[in-house]
Amino acid sequence: MSKVKCAIIGSGNIGADLMIKIMRNAKSLDMAAMAGIDPASDGLSRAARLGVATTHEGIEGLRRLPGYKDIALVFDATSARAHLDHDRLLRADGKKIIDMTPAAVGPYTIPVVNLDEHLAAPNVNMVTCGGQATIPIVHAVRQASRSVVYAEIVASISSKSAGSGTRANIDEFTETTSKGLETVGGAQKGKAIIILNPAEPPLMMRNTVFTLSQGGEEKEIEASIEAMAARVQAYVPGYRLKQKVQFERIGGNHPVNIPGIGPSAGLKTTVFIEVEGAAHYLPAYAGNLDIMTSAALAAADMWAQKSQLRETV
Repeated sequence: MSKVKCAIIGSGNIGADLMIKIMRNAKSLDMAAMAGIDPASDGLSRAARLGVATTHEGIEGLRRLPGYKDIALVFDATSARAHLDHDRLLRADGKKIIDMTPAAVGPYTIPVVNLDEHLAAPNVNMVTCGGQATIPIVHAVRQASRSVVYAEIVASISSKSAGSGTRANIDEFTETTSKGLETVGGAQKGKAIIILNPAEPPLMMRNTVFTLSQGGEEKEIEASIEAMAARVQAYVPGYRLKQKVQFERIGGNHPVNIPGIGPSAGLKTTVFIEVEGAAHYLPAYAGNLDIMTSAALAAADMWAQKSQLRETV
């Protein structure tokens, strides 16, 4: 069975790391082309050395490449503003799009939570690194409870792993992740915080997840979280729980006040997560970038496998 040809727009760290992951680990994808706008970028140079077709003329250059018509799927690893134009052109050309920017033109997609629901969508959005790491945990709590009243996450990443795109999109990160905690994770109210840690040597990505749930038992919630962490680890090997899940009962005699909801009681669950990168192209401490490229690859590989099955039926 032939593999589905794909391309990457964006030759920076994320694009280069994703390219190497596709070439090493993809089951149903063939790395066909990489497009960037900096002819001196290491990503384009490395792609050329690996035999991948390249262009430094962005999406227009990609569309002019001889093999463009055979490319079925395109990853966008550029910026939210650029993605709006890319989406319009790629859709007109009939390409499947995996959006790794904060543009969120398509539905928020977390491979272990809702990928099956969006396989037919022409454009899927990979939310944020913090969303990929924490939304599965919130969803796991929701699966074992009657409701998740509140979810708050704190994503701490090495300052060295936060490039200009990340720094320019801090507001979009918090807004997108907060919304994802609600629409995908299942929380009634979500809040996200990101910390750029300047420590030396650089620290790996750490995530803390707090939830306040109702109608669930500790054993069932813990089992659901551990099962979910194992599912994420299947495509992000460096994803792990740092310690046992912690619980605290919040009684009605001393409720917490949740903005927009009001005084609430229930079971507080605290989960600590670490994400170590695979170091394919990026350093191991850049787990925040690794989880994005790994999630994008998982989503694309699944879509490609489904597409191949449809073609053989």
